[in-house]
Amino acid sequence: MTEQTSAGTVIVVGGGIIGIASAHYLSDAGFQVTVIERKTIAGACSHANCGFIVPSHVLPLTEPAALKTALKSLFTPRAPFRVRPQWDFSFWKWMWHFGRRCTHKQMLAAAPALKAMLDLSLQEYRRLLEQQDLACEWRDEGLLYVFQTERGLNEYRQTDRLLTEHFGVAAREIPGETLSAFDPALKPGLAGAFHYRCDASLKPDLLAAAWTAQLRDRGVQFQEMCELTGVTHAGGKITQLETSQGELQADAVVFATGAWSPLLAEQLGCAIPILPGKGYSVTMAAPDPSPRYPMLFPEHKVGVCPFENRFRLGSMMEFTGYDTTIPEYRIQQLRDSAQPYLVTPSTETEYERWYGWRPMTWDSLPIIGLVPRLNNAWLAAGHNMLGMSMAPATGKLIAQLVASETPDLDPVPYAPDRFE
Repeated sequence: MTEQTSAGTVIVVGGGIIGIASAHYLSDAGFQVTVIERKTIAGACSHANCGFIVPSHVLPLTEPAALKTALKSLFTPRAPFRVRPQWDFSFWKWMWHFGRRCTHKQMLAAAPALKAMLDLSLQEYRRLLEQQDLACEWRDEGLLYVFQTERGLNEYRQTDRLLTEHFGVAAREIPGETLSAFDPALKPGLAGAFHYRCDASLKPDLLAAAWTAQLRDRGVQFQEMCELTGVTHAGGKITQLETSQGELQADAVVFATGAWSPLLAEQLGCAIPILPGKGYSVTMAAPDPSPRYPMLFPEHKVGVCPFENRFRLGSMMEFTGYDTTIPEYRIQQLRDSAQPYLVTPSTETEYERWYGWRPMTWDSLPIIGLVPRLNNAWLAAGHNMLGMSMAPATGKLIAQLVASETPDLDPVPYAPDRFE
């Protein structure tokens, strides 16, 4: 541990996949790392999401149709993309900034920074899986975008063309008449699909458990049920963290606090424009036949995650604040959304119903970098719907910045001071 001690000590606040990845790369850089988590490690948004690793998702959520969809949802309580009216200035400020970025020009401007992070993460995942025993049901066979109607397929062709021409992200189009042969879990009569071979998938809870276990073996400390209650700083530095388990000090602090991050804005003295975007999933026994590939059904906005002996449907985007309920109709909506596509769209044996708050930024880019006016505090949050996809790149970038090394990625697009 001599090398770790000499590099310094770091506390990572937040034990989701971003916090775990940050701990990994900080430990690699020789830091002595402690991760504190208010509940259990990877028990929140990192637990039962779809597990997609998607370099194909280079286009931000701020695409031109998003604003119209959001406005319509004000009057459609059961819309898959749902904005609940609320009397909160920060909420409407966020929506205003989000809405003004919903243009073709802004979409293309944000995409390169997303692509850089997604590509580096996939590269790092493959390297990590080659070097370490991270049993997480990794599938490196791509992601299938499946369309029920010709109209949906034709509209998506424009997006696929844009991805190919602007970003070199190409898919293979699969005609509807051959889809059932490509994946027998799909019903006959569908319009077609696009297969993004560049994508991958994994089971999030297994990755978190295996990665955490390895980091413990390497000396990383994990303190669960340790809630941050206060931040003391003086002279441009954090001097102490107050927690439910006592006072903690370190040379540097990384806040990987996901959708909770804006609640720290006042204590850190900086803007953290993140809203919780609630999603749901239901995990059940694997159907027969079970899909060979992870899938998205864009027309119904649902993701399909086949695991070795489980099956998960996940979707929805609700801007409803920090709501903790799981309405029955949302789970039924997930099941119903798979009906048009799959021979066996769901099974009766349920293992888990889940919700998670995605940390949504108004420009669709994560917030990674030095906290303004604090020279030993770093933010690693705001990964929108792509936290699992961006975790390794985020951890690597954070470690390089904390260690004052030249980073692999240009850090400017993700810097917290862009909101100053």
